Amino acid sequence: MAHPDAPPFSVLWLQAGSCGGCTMSALAADDVGLVRALGRFGARLLWHPSLSEESGAAALTLLEDAAAGRRPVDALCVEGAVLTGPAGSGRFQMLSGSGRPMAYWVESIARQARYVLAVGSCAAYGGIAAAEGAATGAVGLQYLDGGAGGLLGGEFRSAGGLPVINVAGCAPHPGWLLETLAALALGEGESLALDSLGRPRAFADHLAHHGCGRNEFYEFKASAARPSDRGCLMENLGCKATQAPGDCNLRRWNAYGSCTDGGFTCIGCTMPGFQDPGAPFQQTPKLAGIPVGLPLDMPKAWFVALAALSKSATPPRVRVNAHADHVIVPPARKPPKQP
Repeated sequence: MAHPDAPPFSVLWLQAGSCGGCTMSALAADDVGLVRALGRFGARLLWHPSLSEESGAAALTLLEDAAAGRRPVDALCVEGAVLTGPAGSGRFQMLSGSGRPMAYWVESIARQARYVLAVGSCAAYGGIAAAEGAATGAVGLQYLDGGAGGLLGGEFRSAGGLPVINVAGCAPHPGWLLETLAALALGEGESLALDSLGRPRAFADHLAHHGCGRNEFYEFKASAARPSDRGCLMENLGCKATQAPGDCNLRRWNAYGSCTDGGFTCIGCTMPGFQDPGAPFQQTPKLAGIPVGLPLDMPKAWFVALAALSKSATPPRVRVNAHADHVIVPPARKPPKQP
C-alpha cells in the first residue's frame, strides 16, 4: 500500500499509430472518467496529448525531461502501434515540433519509466496498423503479432522489473487499464500476474464466451443465420468468443453491454494477429462443414459429437428464438403444485 504522504503515481500517455479509440474507452473509466478515477488510488495524469493543457514548447520540455530521467514517470502508457518505417527511420510518424519520430520518444521514455503499459492491441502486438500489406513498419512495444519484433525487444524490462504490460483489446475495457494502474500505484507491481503474452491475468484468464448472453443457444448449437438473430454467432457468423481472452461478458461495457449483446461477433481483438483472420470478420471459416476455430481446449472429434447430440436435443423454443430478433416463444411456466 502506498504511503499517504508519497508523491502521486505519475502516468504519462503517448499516442503512436492510433485511431484514438483506446483513449475514448479510457475516458469512460469507472463512473467519473479517467482523470478522476486515477485520483482514487493516488495517481495523476502527468500528460496526455488530448487531455492536458500543456502543448507546444511546454509539452516538449516535459517529454524531454521524462526522456532524460529528470521528470520521474511511474507508468508510461502507449496507445497505438509504433511506426518504424520507412527503412527503420520512424519518419512515418514524427512528433510535431520535435524533429524526432514518435518511436524515439516511446523508446527513450520507456527506458526511464518505472512501468510500461501497451494500451490496446496495436501497442501490444501491432494490431490493425500491422495488418497484412501495411507499409508503415508498424510494431508493438515488445511483440509483432505473437512473436519477437517489437520496438523495445523481447528482453526489455522496465525499471520496475516487468516486461511491457499488454492491456490488449481493440479497444480494451477501461476497467482492465484502471485496475492494472491501480495495482501498480498501490505497490503491487511485483505480484502483478501476466500471461505468456504479457496480458494481466485478471482479465486474460477468462474468455469472452464466459457470461455471454447467447450461451443457451451455444449449448444447443442453435445458431444465428443473420446478425439480427438471437442465436449463437459461432457456427455461421465468425464469433471467436470461445477462443478470445477477456472478461468482456462478465464485467460488460458501460455496465451494460458487450459486442455479442449488440449482435456483433467477437473478433478476438485481445489476441495477436486478430487483424488478419483469413476470412471476413462475420464469416466462420469451415472445413468439411466444421468450424475451423473451435474452443481452445476442445478436441475436434469431441466438438463434432457433442454438437450433434446438442442439436438433437434442442428445445423447440430455443430453435425458434435462435432465428428471430426477439423472443418468440417464452420459457414454459409450470403451474404451481397443488397441495
